Amino acid sequence: MRIVICGSINFPEKMRETYEELLKRGHEVVLPHSITNKNIRTSDDARRLKESDGFVRDCKPDLTKRHFDEIRKGDAIVVVNEEKNGVPNYVGGATFSEIMLAFYFGKKIFFLNPIPEHEKVAPFREEMETVNPVILNGDLDMVR
Repeated sequence: MRIVICGSINFPEKMRETYEELLKRGHEVVLPHSITNKNIRTSDDARRLKESDGFVRDCKPDLTKRHFDEIRKGDAIVVVNEEKNGVPNYVGGATFSEIMLAFYFGKKIFFLNPIPEHEKVAPFREEMETVNPVILNGDLDMVR
């Protein structure tokens, strides 16, 4: 299965770990271009990239379009949703858009951890439930 990893670039370590584990299970796996092309290895790397001049204006639009193309070509997405800024199982706006795109294209949707319940994501929790994701609770053997 061709799996595209989605999630905040603040989770590069977990994304790379998930990538390696899915490869071991025989899947073709795609990391976000922001992780691979910008060599993001730590959350500090991600913070520096986000704070760099012109990232949002000049770089992020292209990275987003490229990742959307990968989702369109894939069979499934795995959402890496770890804790961020005190929000357990965080899903931000960009990741939410990737989830909805995968849903639109009829892709399988897997969440590494449960759908977040925090008030900061309450406005789109119902939509995340609507896509009927498989909640892995960290068990990548469930990705089939």
